[in-house]
Amino acid sequence: MLETGLITLLIVAICVLLLGVKVFFVKGGQFPNGHVSSNEALRKKGIGCVQSQDRAARKKL
Repeated sequence: MLETGLITLLIVAICVLLLGVKVFFVKGGQFPNGHVSSNEALRKKGIGCVQSQDRAARKKL
């Protein structure tokens, strides 16, 4: 049981390290913004954030 827990912890630590390579090792590095409103391709198609669309629809009323 302890061995399985340690292996799992090691795998999770490696995954976090690999996901954060840019953040940890590049000066000024950041995680990419995954928000819909920051995606240029979706904006060109007219797709936006649900919260922003809801806010705009409420202002029209």
